[in-house]
Amino acid sequence: MEKIEAFIGRIVDWVGAGLAVVLVLMVLNVSFDVMMRYVFQASSVGMQEMEWHLFSVLILFGVGVALRHEAHVRVDFIYDRMTARNRALINIWGTILMLAPLSLLIFFDSFEYVHDAYITNEISEDPGGLPFRWIIKSMIPLSFGFLLFSAVGYVLKNIMKYREAK
Repeated sequence: MEKIEAFIGRIVDWVGAGLAVVLVLMVLNVSFDVMMRYVFQASSVGMQEMEWHLFSVLILFGVGVALRHEAHVRVDFIYDRMTARNRALINIWGTILMLAPLSLLIFFDSFEYVHDAYITNEISEDPGGLPFRWIIKSMIPLSFGFLLFSAVGYVLKNIMKYREAK
């Protein structure tokens, strides 16, 4: 169990490192766009759309990374007062009963959404916008699959914490 959790953790951390690169690219993109807009009075719709595409990738995949590092939102003033064993139980059951069903729902329901964008060759409505809208839409099932993968590691880690806290 420890080896599986460690393997999942390494992959999640690699994705986190990749997201750091995406963040740098987004900052550079926004900086370039701001400079072009205010210094040269020129703007690009494609660059502006790329900003929200990169931001979407950060948020969608960042949730799985945040889960691994317990950087997600919870009611800490109650949670912190519990025993380690009870915290582990809450994490296990919360992940199984809340996170997993919602993630599975979004994962499976988003395939049709991506498929429709691909089949219709959906592009930006704005002149100068980005083509291939299906690429960014495909990040939805990929990211929720990644979140489920990260959740497996999170549950395993909390099972080990529960066993240690006897």
